[in-house]
Amino acid sequence: MKIRLATPGDAPALSRIYAPYVLNTSVTFEYEPPSPEEFERRILHTLERYPYLAAEENGILLGYAYASPFQERAAYDWSAETSVYVRQDCRRAGVGSALYDKLEELLYRQHVCNLCACIAYPNPASIAFHERRGYQRSAYFHRSGYKLGAWQDMIWMERTLYPHSVPPLPFLPFPQINDPVPEPTAEP
Repeated sequence: MKIRLATPGDAPALSRIYAPYVLNTSVTFEYEPPSPEEFERRILHTLERYPYLAAEENGILLGYAYASPFQERAAYDWSAETSVYVRQDCRRAGVGSALYDKLEELLYRQHVCNLCACIAYPNPASIAFHERRGYQRSAYFHRSGYKLGAWQDMIWMERTLYPHSVPPLPFLPFPQINDPVPEPTAEP
């Protein structure tokens, strides 16, 4: 398995990975799966500041992970929200862990101190995954979203990734870090 930067050309495959989560679960609070064009826009927008990664094996995309701003204001630059989605038939095969390993390495190089994960509750698999990675529950919100005919709760989990120095080292937008991750290569 290879972890690499996602590209706009990955959008159709990534949208197919994400669609079952949208249609069949409360893991995401979106109601309609985004189109490949919307996915392409999201990839490009994310890569302006944060990593957007794809896991690939034998030319087949298995999952993806990315970071986004925890909040938009400048004082939040050292906190990022993390997300990961894996093909349904590849879950519990180490894909999510491999993606998060690389994502966290890159966020560390960007000087991101706090990792935050927003998780629909209950979601024992996601909670256990994040706990194994050192995340702790930090907030619980009741009936935050309405999906699949029911009000859904959510929790926030957080992990300290980088030391909280005073003053902090400057946040580095993703394009500014050196040798971030392999680019996709064309097959011969």
